Amino acid sequence: MRTPILASAIALVGTTVSAQDLAETLPASVEAVAPAFAAYSTDDLFGSVWTDAKLSMRDRALVTFAALVTRHETGALGRHTELALDAGVTPAELSETITHLAFYTGWGNATAAAEAMAPVYSARGVSAGDLPALAPDLLPLDEEAEAAREKTVQSNFANVSPGVVDTTRELLFNDLWLRPDLAPRDRSMVTVAALIAAGQPEQMTFHLNRAMDSGLTQEEAGAMLSHLAFYAGWPRVFSAMPVARQVFESRAN
Repeated sequence: MRTPILASAIALVGTTVSAQDLAETLPASVEAVAPAFAAYSTDDLFGSVWTDAKLSMRDRALVTFAALVTRHETGALGRHTELALDAGVTPAELSETITHLAFYTGWGNATAAAEAMAPVYSARGVSAGDLPALAPDLLPLDEEAEAAREKTVQSNFANVSPGVVDTTRELLFNDLWLRPDLAPRDRSMVTVAALIAAGQPEQMTFHLNRAMDSGLTQEEAGAMLSHLAFYAGWPRVFSAMPVARQVFESRAN
């Protein structure tokens, strides 16, 4: 028999995120309207998925945050901003995630997310000094990888939209991707999460490979898919699974 929402029913070990923190991401009204949904949330999502050590609590919070931004679920973003901060994601990392996802999910989604986050930052005393610099010293560019990426894009799309090709090179890969306040692994991870949440698995191959090149393990990638099934829906995750399988198999050869 499934149980009602009880924070005490969730055992969390080795994290500053409490059972109550997870339970509070689900409004109390849910249990009054859909008690079975509330029980699935408590027993399975919060009590099992979130506590699975295959992906850290910190990474789960960041992946969930990216999915909510992508899906324009601003009503949940304030609480999940608090959860991410409690799980060890820094204000600068969340800020940089918003900036990054503006390019990958659209300006409107990032703007709405920033509005939802602002009260949390204010309440926690986050100041300008806690946020990324406008023009930081960029990380080194992998010139060989960038040359290969540029060659592919130029050959396929230079005659379609030179503007897209140019801004992709100059704004994204020679600037945004090199900003230091979000680690390369995490930047790729939130991009993959956003692509899954948006239902755009055809874009995943490049970014999942890049994430794994930067340190994301196959076990962590698989756990991210399992986690996102709850936040993006099973159909989107099953659309992404064949792409992930192809990436895993290609890297094993």
